[in-house]
Amino acid sequence: MQNLEFKSFILGGFECSTHRRSDGRRLDMIDATSHDQFAMQDYARLSQIGIRTARDGLRWHRIESTPGKYDFESVREQLVAAEKHDIGVIWDLFHYGYPDDLDIFSVEFRERFAYYAAAFATYHRSETGRAPMVVPVNEISFFAWAAGDVGEFFPYGVDRGDDLKLQLVRAAIAAIKAMKSVEPDTIAMSSEPAVNVTARPEEPWFSQEAEDYRRSQFQAIDMLTGSLSPELGGDASLLDAIGINYYPHNQWFYPDREMIPLGHPHYRPLSDILAEVYERFNKPLLISETGTEDDRRAGWLRYVVDESREAIAQGVDLRGICLYPILNHPGWVDERHCFNGLWDYADESGGRQIYEPLAHEVDRCLGNDRSHMAAH
Repeated sequence: MQNLEFKSFILGGFECSTHRRSDGRRLDMIDATSHDQFAMQDYARLSQIGIRTARDGLRWHRIESTPGKYDFESVREQLVAAEKHDIGVIWDLFHYGYPDDLDIFSVEFRERFAYYAAAFATYHRSETGRAPMVVPVNEISFFAWAAGDVGEFFPYGVDRGDDLKLQLVRAAIAAIKAMKSVEPDTIAMSSEPAVNVTARPEEPWFSQEAEDYRRSQFQAIDMLTGSLSPELGGDASLLDAIGINYYPHNQWFYPDREMIPLGHPHYRPLSDILAEVYERFNKPLLISETGTEDDRRAGWLRYVVDESREAIAQGVDLRGICLYPILNHPGWVDERHCFNGLWDYADESGGRQIYEPLAHEVDRCLGNDRSHMAAH
């Protein structure tokens, strides 16, 4: 296992989805938030507030617009900005989007993904002198459901979620092995939703189905680490850390998915969820995404930080919490202005208004004194 040390306990995550939504339009959240245009200012803001580690993303469809040819110019400004401000970055290689000419269910998809991943590892070394930190495939479980079962994302599959999950696991395994073959110090981690699913007390006949559904959240990581379906090529050595994504809507009743809100008697404490994941995989953990919208943002981060401290006190090796997203962005479906970040949309010069209540919670965690810091 490689040495995994984040430069700050709070991380900032730049939304980088590039999938095609149900109407066929491809999203590009890096462009929509102007992060590519103002990467230098964005990373300067992170550094100023004391966030020294980030998640950011590559746009595969732009990097490999011609099959087998890689142009990393679309990520260069982000990489240069992070280096200048001494921000460690975990790079997403596949955040839901891929080149239009590929059939995601094909062997070619896995092969092309592995070559692209290796090319990035080499490029990262040439630009920084270091091997990269990566999430090869973001949220295998969610994407398999959205694009393979219910047809919300391209390729709009229905009842093919299991097939797509297996394909994405194979692709991730191939990518990690390819990267580590050219850059052995590459650090690879997962980023999978952590959920709690339970039956209502008055409907005990759903208890076993609910538990089976809940335990299915571990399938992708189990396959990546080789404890499930070892014929896929997974191995415990492939992942250096386990990332889990956790939001207010990640707990629900089975089978109708009614959300269990924070404070409900059947809401499971996040510290318990973290302890279960750590016991199962025995690897360093990262809360790789967490956040919410509007005036609930500060209170939610306070809850996550306090539960994380409780988990650490219980012996969980939790290395950090990634505030995701760090920038407000347009909604995937309706393009509404989502107020879910620490900073808002950029003005013409790249300035972004900070959301002070959330900033104060970040300060509380990092021990900052912001009396001398600029607001944007």
